[in-house]
Amino acid sequence: MSAVETSETQISKLARKLALLNSTEHGGRASLGSVIGRILAEKPELKDRATVVSRIASQETNFVNSLTLEDQLHLLEQEFPSAREENILRKKEISRRDSEKIFALPELEGAARGEVITRFPPEPNGFMHIGHAKAAIIGSEYAKMYEGQFIFRFDDTNPVAEKKEYYEAFLSAFDWLEIKPNKVRNASDDMEKFYQFAEKLIRTNHAFVCTCSQKDIRDARAKGIACIHRSNTTESNLKIWGEMLQRKKRKNEAVLRFLGNMQSKNTTMRDPVLFRIVEDAHPVQGTKYWVWPTYDFDGPVEDSLDGVTHAMRSKEYEQRDELYYAVLAALGLRQPRIVEFSRLSLENTTVSKRSLKRLIEEGKVEGWDDPRLPTIFGLRKRGFQPQAIKEFILSMGVSKAETEPTWDLLESINRKLLDPLARRFFFVPQPMQLEVQGSPEVEVTLRYHPEKDLGERMIHTKGRFWIPLEDSRQMKVGSKVRLIETYNVVINRIEKEGILASRIPDEDFTLLPKLQWVNADGTVPFSVIVTGPLLKGEEFNPESLKKVSGLAEYSAGFLGEGDIIQFVRFGFCRVECKGRAILAHR
Repeated sequence: MSAVETSETQISKLARKLALLNSTEHGGRASLGSVIGRILAEKPELKDRATVVSRIASQETNFVNSLTLEDQLHLLEQEFPSAREENILRKKEISRRDSEKIFALPELEGAARGEVITRFPPEPNGFMHIGHAKAAIIGSEYAKMYEGQFIFRFDDTNPVAEKKEYYEAFLSAFDWLEIKPNKVRNASDDMEKFYQFAEKLIRTNHAFVCTCSQKDIRDARAKGIACIHRSNTTESNLKIWGEMLQRKKRKNEAVLRFLGNMQSKNTTMRDPVLFRIVEDAHPVQGTKYWVWPTYDFDGPVEDSLDGVTHAMRSKEYEQRDELYYAVLAALGLRQPRIVEFSRLSLENTTVSKRSLKRLIEEGKVEGWDDPRLPTIFGLRKRGFQPQAIKEFILSMGVSKAETEPTWDLLESINRKLLDPLARRFFFVPQPMQLEVQGSPEVEVTLRYHPEKDLGERMIHTKGRFWIPLEDSRQMKVGSKVRLIETYNVVINRIEKEGILASRIPDEDFTLLPKLQWVNADGTVPFSVIVTGPLLKGEEFNPESLKKVSGLAEYSAGFLGEGDIIQFVRFGFCRVECKGRAILAHR
């Protein structure tokens, strides 16, 4: 019996220390999951007693979370004087190892210092999202790693879907992410070269012009049936090709197809279309061109012409690798190495531009920068930092294994970046009035950060406060609580209109539940947009965006657009405009 009691006492002491460390590092609120994880990491022999560990950790975490951050720091120094220094040393070692792990990309096969050229070739048919960022950051980092070059090339050969605003949005996102390419160019600037290479394919019997309908082409390819136009003469192919260029053929009346293998198990190789007629105006080239290459053609050709040594792309294109190399071989062009990695998607969301466009067009989200979306502008609007996105992406490496990371990982990286920078403000959601009867005027000095010198403000209180409605529901007559950084009170009466209390001595304040508050005589209305999962399964989640209304301390009224703050006991927020913020995460 004694041994069990001693063991539980040790667990309790460890849990309190870890809860205090976790809370003081994250703005005054400990994470139960993190505390349990640290206990089991430090004491693996306790894994078979996880239920006991969970119970004790929950008790200690709840106790720590009932204290103000100032009280937590005081208690940590009092009960565990060396814990913070030990934890700092531990974190530095972990950070060093993590940094080495995060930024140590595997070596590239066939790479030579100073000779590596990588590229990022998005289609400008939407806004940049975190999946694009993965390809861009990996390509950019490899170029830096080998002291080579990184090319940003718009693969803009589909006028139907492309818009000028999308070019500008990608460039703006690159600037914000601090990715600096050595060259920015458009594939559409090389149309005359594409035509020359197309004619070369025709003359060398590697391509033919087909006038079948789209449906017939699709059905024949699925069944592996050769097209009758496969046996066209070179002269016949050149004649119809010329008619296509001279606009004597209309959309879907003729296409140029690669002479592949209609019996191939890889259906991509079954005489794919390389050029088609597009009658829509191009956002850069206007109506200058009528016949446009597909990405199966312009991608490999541009990579070769640009001198790309390592073509980075996601694994979804793996089936098209054979065609990539076949086109280059037919043209006698230099062949880059393809480096593939898994596509990045986040849990409960989508990075499909088609799906994102549909949500926008249906009015279910507010635009490409909606904070629920995994677009770069959506992440920026919500308060994520460029460095957090970079670390998040590089932490996953360049594996081809499919993963769907949760938002928690990205949020934890971002939290570490925001914590030392974000000023703290008081905010009360769904306010309920609390009056301390007979309380004299009290002057409270509050620091904007518990550890960093980010300034302070002074608040004059006269015994009238607003507290969160949710906290008021936990109170009973006779309950004793402490108004954060102020004084202790006892609850005398609870009414629908408000709560009446009296001030009591401040002794033993570390043991009392803590109440968030704002001064009733100096507040500003504030609302916070809170995002949730964008999808439920495969469907849009109509509850993915909520607004929490409340009151903030007077000084919050001077915050401006883009300010990153922490509302104490609520979360990190990015101010969108006066009186409105978006919750980044807790």
